[in-house]
Order: sequence, then structure tokens, then C-alpha cells
Amino acid sequence: MTTTGPRLEEITPRNLEAALGIRIRPDQEHAVEPVAHSLAEAYVRPSGVAWPRLIVDGDRPVGFLMAFLDIDWHGDGTVHRSGLWRLNIAAGEQGRGYGRFAVESVAAEIRRRGGKHCHVTWHPGPDGPEGFYLRLGFRATGEESGGQTVGVLELR
Repeated sequence: MTTTGPRLEEITPRNLEAALGIRIRPDQEHAVEPVAHSLAEAYVRPSGVAWPRLIVDGDRPVGFLMAFLDIDWHGDGTVHRSGLWRLNIAAGEQGRGYGRFAVESVAAEIRRRGGKHCHVTWHPGPDGPEGFYLRLGFRATGEESGGQTVGVLELR
């Protein structure tokens, strides 16, 4: 990371191509959708539910994140949750703290909006990101969503 550190940018016509150019490692492709898929999902959701951002360090795009904000978790109005929906760190930029920055940024946005918990889902298994999320303080809830493990981070 540069001395100024990473920052988030809203996805705009100016940086769309940079966001679409984010590529994760080939061995991770089964675990997270490409940026184009995420942006399409954001587009078809009600306004304000998806929060897509480009992660930039200096003038380098290094990753993409998308949060979900106050989503109707069960689709019946009984449970609303916020959290990290997608995290794509460019293959050559992994291991430099950008994933941690992304999670902390989403947690800060949820906190700013009055939220007390940050949720995430991950593909289980030895090649999934479970260890990463557990090291950041998430705990598995015992739930599954779409075959993925649901984790929660208490926000203080």
C-alpha cells in the first residue's frame, strides 16, 4: 500500500472499466462472482440496497467490494441485515491488507448508518476465505445461505 493508503471510490463512468478489470486468482473464481455480475445485481436491486465500491491505492485499482445495506434477509420482512456481499481483491494485490481495509470500510459504513452487526457469507472448505473472516473477528452463525456459511461481526 502507498503511504496515503487505500480509499474507496463510488463506481462511475470514469472508473467503470477499472472496476471491470479486477481479476482474482483463477483458483478463487468458484467462490466469488466477477465484478460485472456484482454490478448487474446492484443495478436490479432497489436503490440503496447494494453499495458497490472500487478499492484504489494511489492511482491503482486493487479491488472491488459490494456491501448489502438493510436487505430483507428472508424475503418476508422479518429480518433485515447489512454486510459484505462481494469482495474481489486483484490477484497481484492479495496479502497487502486490502481485504482487511474492505471489511473495515463496510463495517464503518454499517456503523455510520446505525447498524450493530456486519454479516458475510463464504464458501466452506479448505480453499475458501473462512480463515480470513474468522481472523477479522467474524463468527459462524450456524446458518447457511445458498450453500454458503453465514458469519457475523459484532460492531462496537
